[in-house]
Amino acid sequence: MAKVTVTKVKSTIDRNERTKRTMKALGLNKIGDSNTIETSPSVDGMIAKVAHLLKVEKA
Repeated sequence: MAKVTVTKVKSTIDRNERTKRTMKALGLNKIGDSNTIETSPSVDGMIAKVAHLLKVEKA
């Protein structure tokens, strides 16, 4: 499986609860936090839903 590094670049203040939980599930709490994750269809879907708040790089 391929790996991607996701970094939180925007705040989740004034976002709905579902978006906040998705960010938490990706392991991102504060702005600047990064996490390297193996890709799967479910992870790709989560990244797509909150892509406007993230920076995604191939690892």
